[in-house]
Amino acid sequence: MKKKLLAMLFGSALILGACGGGGDDTADDAADTGNDDAATEESAGESASGVDAEQVVQQKCISCHGENLEGQGNFPALNDVGSRLSEDEIHDIVANGKGAMPGGLVEGEELDAVVQWLSEKK
Repeated sequence: MKKKLLAMLFGSALILGACGGGGDDTADDAADTGNDDAATEESAGESASGVDAEQVVQQKCISCHGENLEGQGNFPALNDVGSRLSEDEIHDIVANGKGAMPGGLVEGEELDAVVQWLSEKK
């Protein structure tokens, strides 16, 4: 009985963690320095569309894939995913899910920015 309860609690925590949080964007606006240099923004993880891909990954991916994207348990490492998968394959997995990973965690401009950022991880 205790094992079933523990497994259910762990599973619930895992699912809730994978859902990520809908953070308030006002903190990002306050931190804006007004620097419009695209190369500087992209090198810091922010795409040309203004989405900070690294921040999105920190909010929605590290709970399963590890703080440094090194992978943990049944969740694969993402710190070198660009050397293993093409950008299209990464897009498909992030958009539609695979295995224990649900699809739709990241959508729209965030999806495109995260996929590009992850594909550069070699």
